Amino acid sequence: MQNNPVVEQIFPALTWRIRQLAMYPEKEITDMELPEDWDGMHFGLYYQYELTGVVSLFIDGTTAQFRKMAVLPNDQGNGFGLQLLQYLVDYCQSQGIEKLWCNARVSAIGFYQKLGFATASEPYERNQISYIKMELTF
Repeated sequence: MQNNPVVEQIFPALTWRIRQLAMYPEKEITDMELPEDWDGMHFGLYYQYELTGVVSLFIDGTTAQFRKMAVLPNDQGNGFGLQLLQYLVDYCQSQGIEKLWCNARVSAIGFYQKLGFATASEPYERNQISYIKMELTF
C-alpha cells in the first residue's frame, strides 16, 4: 500500500478536476483549462494512489512561473501542498532555473515564505481576491 505521497509529471487535463474542486467549485470543469496548459509542465501528488494535489509550471529561459497549485479540500492541512512545492523547487534547481515565481493569494504569504519565497510586488486584487507576486531566486 502506498503511504508516502509520490509526485510525478502528469498530463495537463488531469489538473482540471483538482483545480475545480480546490479553487473554483462553483465553475464548470471546462472552465479550468488555461490557454497555456499545453505549453507547460504539470505535476501531480498522489496519496494512496489518488491524485490529491497539482501544480502547473511554465518555463521561460531561466525563469519559471508556477500556477494553479491546488490540493483537494479534504486533504488540505496535511503538508501535501508544501511537499508539492518543495518538489517543484528541487526540479527547477536541477533544470538550471534561476528564478521561480507565482502570483500568490495574500492569505498564503506565510506558506510560501517557509520555502524562502519573498514578496516582489505590492498586493493587487483580481476577482475580489488579493494577490501578491512571490519569488524565489536560486
